[in-house]
Amino acid sequence: MIIRRAHIAALGAKWLPFADAGSTGLPLAQLLRLGLFQVSVGMASVLLLGTLNRVMIVELSVPATVVALMIALPVLSAPFRALLGFKSDSYRSALGWKRIPYLWFGSLWQMGGLAVMPFAVVVLGGHQAIGPTWAGEVLAALAFIMAGIGLHMVQTAGLALAADRADEAQRPRVVALLYVMFLIGTAISALIIGALLTEFSDLRLIRVVQGAALLTLGLNLVALWKQEKLRPMSAAELAAPRPNFGDAWRDLMAGGTAGRLLAVVALGALGFNMQDVLLEPYGGQVLGLSVAATTALTAVYAGGSLIGFGLAARWMGRGQDAFRLAGRGVMIGIGAFAAVVLAGPMGSAALFFAGAGAIGLGSGLFFVSTLTAAMALPAENGHLGGGLVLGAWGAAQATAAGLSIAFGGSLRDAVAHLAAGSALDTPAFGYTFVYHTEIGLLFATLIVLGPLVRTRLLTEQSTPTQKIGTQKIGLSDFPT
Repeated sequence: MIIRRAHIAALGAKWLPFADAGSTGLPLAQLLRLGLFQVSVGMASVLLLGTLNRVMIVELSVPATVVALMIALPVLSAPFRALLGFKSDSYRSALGWKRIPYLWFGSLWQMGGLAVMPFAVVVLGGHQAIGPTWAGEVLAALAFIMAGIGLHMVQTAGLALAADRADEAQRPRVVALLYVMFLIGTAISALIIGALLTEFSDLRLIRVVQGAALLTLGLNLVALWKQEKLRPMSAAELAAPRPNFGDAWRDLMAGGTAGRLLAVVALGALGFNMQDVLLEPYGGQVLGLSVAATTALTAVYAGGSLIGFGLAARWMGRGQDAFRLAGRGVMIGIGAFAAVVLAGPMGSAALFFAGAGAIGLGSGLFFVSTLTAAMALPAENGHLGGGLVLGAWGAAQATAAGLSIAFGGSLRDAVAHLAAGSALDTPAFGYTFVYHTEIGLLFATLIVLGPLVRTRLLTEQSTPTQKIGTQKIGLSDFPT
């Protein structure tokens, strides 16, 4: 029997995840290569938020307050993603490139920060022979800031480049695939870095982190190679006045949709991410799970996120509205947190793991849907650049996520302290208070999201003879 190539291609597109994400403007092979920037970002995230966090506290005995401040520094650069995206929109070079220079220089910042970081961390841990006593703190702060700026610049320019090249119909699949590559980079990097640092020493730490810095530059160089066409610009074009960021930002906010979308993203990130540092302690302290069992939560959460990415790509590929799907993700998250809360008094580990997986599912569906909606804004408002919109989305998401993680742990400790000695003094009370706060934030997200869903429905369904003010939206229209 002769198997035709067309049959094999059709089989792959049907059964392989995201095999149909490629398009004429961005073939699958080039998309997979471009997605390597997400792998490097995932690797940097593991180092900044996981490995170095533990090394500084456990192996180097750095005070936890200092470590928390260092980890927060990359988050402080997140609000500048909108400015970085705008600069990549309006950048002019003799070669005609817009995104590639920002990918390249972002890679240099990211690599430079990681290259300096292990030395700064070792000095911060007290291994200092000469120089002022504050040298460790200053060097470590500079290294974390450099890595954070590079990470945000690479991710913003990379997503904008993918949005520029992808066909409109394929953008949901492109977004989902890029998020999957981020998760893959995070998971693989965590395993490899953890194995390499099993026998810890200062020299081994330096070798591992500097190796990651070199790999970062290599991955990003392969990712950006020939991704943007040469479009030589004339001297007049290069000398023409450039747009002003303030004007562009006012244009972005003028329509109302962008501002509300950013509020939705920020509230959703607050609602979904406060549990990041609490789920594993909750499982151990309240449900009595072993370290191995609670460690498996990461895999369960990641698996739920992968399913959410795939469902978002599939449903939006069939024409479903991104805002409605974002609302669906929020409602899944509300049910998931309710399951986690009930798992404590019921003593059900199965319900707890199901809730953790559903949190990943809801957040994956929510973030892919809102990012896809952000990618569509420049098409709806032709004067807006994709870099500005995606940078603003990234700034809202990253800043809110970073703040929510810090706030979640602090809120749990504060509530547990206030409840000490009262009838509410139980191991679960501080945790469940945070989870209920997240449920409240997700309901607030639905409230802010509602007008976006209604606007879409009215735009798509109304006719010239209908009066928009008299139309009503029922529960069946929002959001599932």
